Parts: sequence; C-alpha cells; structure tokens
Amino acid sequence: MGDIGIPELLIIFLFILIFFGGKRIPEIAKNLGKGIREFRKATHGVQDELNDDAKKRDEKSTTSKTEVRS
Repeated sequence: MGDIGIPELLIIFLFILIFFGGKRIPEIAKNLGKGIREFRKATHGVQDELNDDAKKRDEKSTTSKTEVRS
C-alpha cells in the first residue's frame, strides 16, 4: 500500500465530477465543511467536559488529603 499520488487524486476528482456534476460539488463541499465544524465543536465540548471533571476530582482529592493531615 503506497501513498495516494496526483494520478490517483485526479481519477477520484474525475469520478466525483462525473457522478455528482459540476453544479453540486460546491454544495457538497459546503455541507462537508459544516459537518466537519460541527464534529470539531462536539469533540471540543466533550474534551472540555472531561477536563472539567478531572479538575473537580483533583480538587476533591486534594481537599480530602489536607483534611486527613489536619
């Protein structure tokens, strides 16, 4: 398995052009961009939520350790 080169990309682009037509390609690209943005936003939201939970657990464990020492 090798890398995808220029000839392969041209064949893929030609297939897309024939299959979808020239008028629908910008619409497809626009919708694909929106989908990627929504996916990134969702993954960042999940990542932020996990980081917040981890911080809360760290604060809770730090608080309980200082209470035990007192």
